[in-house]
Amino acid sequence: METIIENRKNNTTEDTSYVASLFTKGINKIAQKVGEEAVEMIIEAKDNNDNLFLNESAHLLFHYLILLQARGFKLNDIVEVLKSIH
Repeated sequence: METIIENRKNNTTEDTSYVASLFTKGINKIAQKVGEEAVEMIIEAKDNNDNLFLNESAHLLFHYLILLQARGFKLNDIVEVLKSIH
């Protein structure tokens, strides 16, 4: 998934995808989408529908991966930070 996001980030002029449009709109819009998806995931976490919870969790992770790339990072950078937490 990160490779697809990176390709769309690097080809925003030729790519009309949703991901490319987010990169074109900038970091504020990407961060806003992460916040929206986080709220939706929290709402679904309180209910009993596992499918909706997992779906919203996937949306959150997807948008977070986009935000990471917008800032020049990848998921592995976060994994390394987690490894250092005692």
